[in-house]
Amino acid sequence: MKVGERKRTRSDSVYEWLRAGILSGKFLPGTRLKFSELAAECDASMSVIRESLTRLAAEGLVTTEPNVGFTVTDISTDRLLELTDARLELEGLVFARAIRDGDLAWESHVVAAHHRMEGTPFLTDSVPVRITEGWAEAHADFHRALLEGCANRRLFHMANGLRDEAELYRRWSQQLGGEKDRDLAAEHRRIMELALARDADGAVEALRDHIAHTTRLLVEVGEAIHAEDTVE
Repeated sequence: MKVGERKRTRSDSVYEWLRAGILSGKFLPGTRLKFSELAAECDASMSVIRESLTRLAAEGLVTTEPNVGFTVTDISTDRLLELTDARLELEGLVFARAIRDGDLAWESHVVAAHHRMEGTPFLTDSVPVRITEGWAEAHADFHRALLEGCANRRLFHMANGLRDEAELYRRWSQQLGGEKDRDLAAEHRRIMELALARDADGAVEALRDHIAHTTRLLVEVGEAIHAEDTVE
């Protein structure tokens, strides 16, 4: 084991299994997560399940209420808009600082993360079509790399916490319907190029547009689905 690495625990494995299940749609938004059923399905103790769910609650993927327990975070337009507003402010600040503070190692990490993301298949061959786990991980790594140059680690971790909370919405924005003409690859490439050129204003504007675009798409899709349900 390398210095600084920690040994993976049973809790880590269960946490990753639950997280993947939520993001893939195995556990749908609003679903109550029952300890006994989860423990039986993944052969884990109640304490391990609780620890894993607590970690997911910290990321905003599940919520907890007294006398109710844990549930998968429900999709809410108001919550999404509030989250997006916070992300636009904080990620913009952290990204600008990353461009100011980042060194050559940071630049290399950004380029490597972008290269990995571009080379990873985006959609599955299954029905329904979904974003692949590999691309989702590479996408998260790329956005994390963009912010890692920020010297203020508290701000960096706060920004990443908001990105984790938004992951459920990002996955569902593609699953519920997408824009066939949207060029995500071009958006990511432009953000990277502006960052490497040390154009903080341009890069932050591109990142904010990128975040806001996904939010607008999800809100439009959610309103369309709500309208269909009302008609029925």
